[in-house]
Amino acid sequence: MKLKLTVSAALAGLAVACTAATAEGTLDRPLNERDWLLSAETEDARMELLQQYLRGFDQPMWEVGARYQKIYEALELENYDLAVYHWKKIKTTIQNGYLKRPARQANADAILLNDNWAAILADFESRDIGRAWEGFDVARSTCMSCHEAENVGWMNDQPLFLTTEPKQ
Repeated sequence: MKLKLTVSAALAGLAVACTAATAEGTLDRPLNERDWLLSAETEDARMELLQQYLRGFDQPMWEVGARYQKIYEALELENYDLAVYHWKKIKTTIQNGYLKRPARQANADAILLNDNWAAILADFESRDIGRAWEGFDVARSTCMSCHEAENVGWMNDQPLFLTTEPKQ
């Protein structure tokens, strides 16, 4: 809830700043074709543009996939700090994603974030390669289970999951 308020406040502040800049003529230059947000006629129009630009849950999932791949690579190098870093960012990214798509929160929380996330983090922080790969295996199957629960199981049939079988 605190995260929702922070993001909402930041976006509102951005919209207000844009409104103030155009309404009061405080820009030190005239608007041009690159001012897609500042050129919107109303605050509502700016908010619609921001909402369209920020998209849905697909964009956060793209980032999650990239970070998931980086965790795999980090574990191959036994770089536990890097794995932990990306694992923490995955949590933030998913939470930011369901700000835009609240319907995704129930499965994300129940399947990944409520219990499994902390256990996987502990596995990476253990700095034990066997345990770290076991945690990665749980992360992989948890991600794939969430895709199934969200009726996008076809996401599991892609190189990201086919090439990241945990090493033991």
